[in-house]
Amino acid sequence: MKKLTHFILLATCIFAGGECFPADPTVKSEVWGKMPDGREVALFTLTNEHGTRVRVAEYGALLVSLETPDRNGNLGNITLSYPTLDDALKGGVFGSVIGRFANRISGGGFTIDDVRYDLETVNPKTNVHIHGGKNGFHRQLWKTESTSDESTAKVTFHLKSPDGEEGYPGNVEVWTTYELTADNVLRISYKGTSDKKTPLNLTNHAYFNLAGTGDITEQILTLQLWERLEIDDRNIPTGEILPVSDTPFDLRKPTRLGDRLPKIERGGFDHCFVIAKISIEQGPTPFATLRDPGSGRVMHVATTKPGVQIYTANHFKGKPHPKWGGICFETQYYPDSPNQGRFPSSILRADQAYDHTTEFRFETEK
Repeated sequence: MKKLTHFILLATCIFAGGECFPADPTVKSEVWGKMPDGREVALFTLTNEHGTRVRVAEYGALLVSLETPDRNGNLGNITLSYPTLDDALKGGVFGSVIGRFANRISGGGFTIDDVRYDLETVNPKTNVHIHGGKNGFHRQLWKTESTSDESTAKVTFHLKSPDGEEGYPGNVEVWTTYELTADNVLRISYKGTSDKKTPLNLTNHAYFNLAGTGDITEQILTLQLWERLEIDDRNIPTGEILPVSDTPFDLRKPTRLGDRLPKIERGGFDHCFVIAKISIEQGPTPFATLRDPGSGRVMHVATTKPGVQIYTANHFKGKPHPKWGGICFETQYYPDSPNQGRFPSSILRADQAYDHTTEFRFETEK
């Protein structure tokens, strides 16, 4: 790990909710714990003048926590988090970066240029591979490559994935950058390269709860999304794209989640929606706004990815979080895209660069 830059506040301090925050975005580092083999895991805290505080760690390029102020200026963690590194090592994907392929691949693998690649980790009943497998990116120790500059608090993590890992072809390198800006945006940028054609589909699996506690049923979701993917009983796309109009998936008007989740056949959302008119050159496309009337917190989400898997923690059972205890906006290529020629291609070629960004913008309402 390279030597880290620490910003020292010399003169200006802004108070909010009884705490003092730096006038410019800052980053600091500490040791979060150790891997089973003794390697240290660094934890970074990014802070801006609004009091927004982001903690990220080298294990899994993990978004450990995200604290934002409510309408009274009181900080609260709005993601479901691991209390310690030991908790993170036990498994799960709370805030992890997922790769090589976020979501699901059916049939136990895929074919590229008439060459079949069988993936190592598949469900024996469904033959479905999910979230990069047992040795996915969320289970690995990334390296810190760079830290902040004067205008933003920024940390970049770097990981090398060797040819054949989990059955995927190509030597792949990926970079994930967390950037907290002065205007209260958390920007997550993903870059990657490969020396062979390979699927690459990175996302962050954070669970958001703007109330900071309880479930999300009182929170209001608005989606600028008109279509979703049809899925089978394994959550694999059938290849059909369906309109959301006149269905429980239509959230184009502000919708209280508690009024909608019980109407979804699967007990809540676990579906990929289509994001129209994406353009990497023009920047992230806004597609979602989440509001919590109780705290006044508001989150806007935008991305350069063509899809978003929205998941509402339908399987949670109260230990430690209740059913519908959070909501995920997993921006990504469509599930099973390596096997579905009609979908936007997730295949990264050796002469290409993987480059995508997702942004979360925070504000409060009175």
